[in-house]
Amino acid sequence: MSVGSVIIATIAAILLTLAAHASARILARRLPGLPMVITAIVLVVVFLFIFQWDYNNYYSVAKPIFDYLLGYVTVLLAIPLAAMNFKGLPVQRLTVIVVIASVVGALLPMSLAYMLSLSHDTLLAFATRSVTTPIGLSVASLIKAPLAMANLIIIVSGLVGATLSPFLFRNVCDDRAKGLALGLAAHAFGTVEAWQISHTAGRYAAFGLAVNGLLTAVWVPIFISAVGI
Repeated sequence: MSVGSVIIATIAAILLTLAAHASARILARRLPGLPMVITAIVLVVVFLFIFQWDYNNYYSVAKPIFDYLLGYVTVLLAIPLAAMNFKGLPVQRLTVIVVIASVVGALLPMSLAYMLSLSHDTLLAFATRSVTTPIGLSVASLIKAPLAMANLIIIVSGLVGATLSPFLFRNVCDDRAKGLALGLAAHAFGTVEAWQISHTAGRYAAFGLAVNGLLTAVWVPIFISAVGI
């Protein structure tokens, strides 16, 4: 492909992805409970089918630009955190919740992988399950886990968490609890869903995602090295 063709294809991929995202947001507002992330993915597939665009070609031009932007998007989560009202925030309780979520989010899937006699690489990859992709891939590099497998585990866990959240939250009325749970359990995908609930839920999801990611990035490599896994 010529340089001009690559540029046009990249712009088209960005526009298609943004169109799918915008359409998913509209549908999520009109149909409460509809998982926005899953809807956006389905719409991308539909658009690719309509325009007869091969997925591999779309992926090859879209991946570099979105990989580049992913790190910046993660840093931008500091904006909703700065807008949070920390006055009267139960810091001790939140600290306990985040620590427990971080430890359980890594050790539980690792333990299940061990009990199921999965490979050593798979066990290490599951250590990154509860953090967002940029942080998870950094942790995976530090602990020598396969990046492709870690990336897949992170994406699948986020999608499952975001998809099931409307059903799990039927009897939960506190947006703070919803947001924190989504950020901790479903990281970036959960944070997207949390913003559809309310600004409060979105901010707490961003808080959970960021603090859990920071904590996990510190203790998991140390733990893996100390235990000798």
